[in-house]
Amino acid sequence: MAGLNPSQLQKFREDGFLVLEGFLSADECVAMQQRIGEIVAKMDVPLHCRTEFSTQEEEQIRAQGSTDYFLSSGDKIRFFFEKGVFDKKGNFLVPPEKSVNKIGHALHAYDPVFRSITHSPKVQQPHLGGEVTPHQDATFLYTEPLGRVLGIWLALEDATLENGCLWFIPGSHTSGVSRRMVRAPAGSASGISFLGSEPDRDNSLFVPTPVRRGALVLIHGEVVHKSEQNLSARSRQAYTFHLMDTSGTVWSPENWLQPTAELPFPPLYT
Repeated sequence: MAGLNPSQLQKFREDGFLVLEGFLSADECVAMQQRIGEIVAKMDVPLHCRTEFSTQEEEQIRAQGSTDYFLSSGDKIRFFFEKGVFDKKGNFLVPPEKSVNKIGHALHAYDPVFRSITHSPKVQQPHLGGEVTPHQDATFLYTEPLGRVLGIWLALEDATLENGCLWFIPGSHTSGVSRRMVRAPAGSASGISFLGSEPDRDNSLFVPTPVRRGALVLIHGEVVHKSEQNLSARSRQAYTFHLMDTSGTVWSPENWLQPTAELPFPPLYT
């Protein structure tokens, strides 16, 4: 990938996000989609680990924060599901391949297709098209100083208004971080808690960002963004990960995601 030209860099600095069309080839998108299909076809998630993924605070504390399946997923390939896809016993109400919201968080380490395409970035989460409520990535991936986390969102299919494209509040990355999700002290009822609170956002400030298959969206770690629930008949698969500038940067020991001895954060440049 060539560096950004001056106008692209200026737009990213002003808006907090930038669309780069045509970053992936059609063959690369197909390879990742086919591989995800194979992985999902073989998934075997015990009933007690079938977690509905959410970015809403109460649901995160109740679901993700109450299970080690999520909190220990940083160096594993695990599955997180859409809302309403299970009955009260945890059995699938829909075909399993239609149930997955995201797969995280270590495809880059263990799967050769994703490793070859993304060259081992830090966090991996293929999203299959679920709702993501307004948030800042720095809420979950916090550094000192701020501004050192960059999101990479790769469209494996066209992302449209109908099937759940990203929406941004341009310029919102200059307002700081409103809340943080942190690991709770040992012995707490939930494994996570929140510092601060998410303010009410004026929905009219959000700008839709539809992109074509193969596009890359750069996301500043503090820009507010979301995606709507996909109620269309078309899927909206995307491959996302985050990068951190390590020079003079401290990864918060309170972050839910921590490197492990089995999988330390791999450097892109050595």
